[in-house]
Amino acid sequence: MPATPLSSKLGLTPYTGPWNKATAKHLLKRLQFGAKKSDIDDMVSKGMLAAVNELLNPTAPYPAPPLNDYSSATVIDTTVVLGYTWVNNFNTDGTINSYRRLALKKWLVGQMIQQDRSITEKLCLFWANHFSTESDIIAYGNYVFNHHDTIRKNCLGNFKQLIKLITTDAGMLRYLNGYLNTKTAPDENYGRELQELFTLGKNVDVKYTEDDVKAAAKVLTGWRINSTYNVYFEPTVHDTSNKQFSAYYNNKVITGKTLAAGATETDELINMIFERPEVAKFICRKIYQFFVYYYIDDTIENNIIAPLANIFIKNNFEIKPVLDALFKSEHFYDSLYIGCQIKSPIDHVVSCLREFNIVFPNAVTEYADAYYLFNNFLNQMISIGQNPTDPPNVAGWPAYYQTPEYYELWINADTLPKRNKFTDLMVETGYTRNTKKVVINPIEFAKAISATPSDPNILIDDLFTYLISTDQSATFKANLKKQILLSGQVSDYYWTDAWNNYLNNPTTINFNIVNVRLKTLLKYIMNMPDYQLQ
Repeated sequence: MPATPLSSKLGLTPYTGPWNKATAKHLLKRLQFGAKKSDIDDMVSKGMLAAVNELLNPTAPYPAPPLNDYSSATVIDTTVVLGYTWVNNFNTDGTINSYRRLALKKWLVGQMIQQDRSITEKLCLFWANHFSTESDIIAYGNYVFNHHDTIRKNCLGNFKQLIKLITTDAGMLRYLNGYLNTKTAPDENYGRELQELFTLGKNVDVKYTEDDVKAAAKVLTGWRINSTYNVYFEPTVHDTSNKQFSAYYNNKVITGKTLAAGATETDELINMIFERPEVAKFICRKIYQFFVYYYIDDTIENNIIAPLANIFIKNNFEIKPVLDALFKSEHFYDSLYIGCQIKSPIDHVVSCLREFNIVFPNAVTEYADAYYLFNNFLNQMISIGQNPTDPPNVAGWPAYYQTPEYYELWINADTLPKRNKFTDLMVETGYTRNTKKVVINPIEFAKAISATPSDPNILIDDLFTYLISTDQSATFKANLKKQILLSGQVSDYYWTDAWNNYLNNPTTINFNIVNVRLKTLLKYIMNMPDYQLQ
């Protein structure tokens, strides 16, 4: 990462520059987890407009829900059969819920690994970080799944509608104590985070007051979770007084209402907040920092954020038009921003699995094996700093917001060796469950990545073209070729002969000669600092 943050003067003018493997790979890596060679090649052939349109318009059917993979001799879920879903079956047993939460994490890892060609999975992570909750605090597996389900179904929809759904989401009500918020004991947690973290932010132009937080808390009194574990509105604990807001909200008064009408005050509160233009700017900044780059100066604020915010407001807070304008802009494809992000732990793990075309057991028909293997990669994510559905606090993972380091927080003396150890492991042994092995196959990958793997120069170029986002010098590639593929020799035929000998006579000796060199080369590439970038 450069010492001086990057800043481009390019704006939202539609991109008309070269459309090639580098730009297609950039688009795919930012909108998905990793960029597979087959996807890059296909996107190049379709062109930029069609590529963005495809990624922003998912066509895959909604995924089958997580299953009970946990029942055993020691843990028995008496209400859900092994191999069937638990998402519509509520259970109050703490142990069962801990296993259900874990099953959800495994399932979610599987969705990311086996994602369709769309932005869905990346957006699910974006909104999960934005509406940050901690699953162990929510406790009930069903609530954690329903929170994710709400995000998944609305990730490309209307942001204002998503705010309304999250506000009365059982998981969020539990996480920020909204279900305990009453007229006799107002709880300010959600009223504060609704403004500070979910809609307005803390920019200098945001000037709501502590009294606004208190008034919002009163508006939100009455939301409850009943004996059948569903959310409802209880008028008897709702504050029916008039709620006075500050000059920031134009001295708005939300008139107190009785009976079931009290629930409509929540809509009035959200409508009032969304009248502030800062909402659109705040969300557009977060989208920009997640998908493009963390640094926003006055130039980017004026050229990118402000016009995106205008698009957001003009389209009544529909999310897709904002993304469409950003991902088709000349700014997004500025060479400054290609290879400038450090991969998150989730991105590091999932990208590796997807880009090397690793095949997993079917998550429905072979769920026991699939979930077991997904769990190994969940543990890798946690080990290097990112636990799906469990960010450290309501603000989300610090790398997405903490200035000035941002993404650089993902890499430290502990996590970098673990990242390298993970990719080494995937090249050497991978993971096995009941003879089902998930591991990088170097020879098959070389065949898939390059049309002429027998030519060491073409093979090296193809590996860097598809696996690395930054440019590498010809001298560096030549040295790598010589030291690894040619085993220190100078003539290319030392690799070409070895490759052809293996193809023509795949004995153990011939296999090992080629396989060991490819393993060494892949491990070297994935241990490069540039492999951590996208």
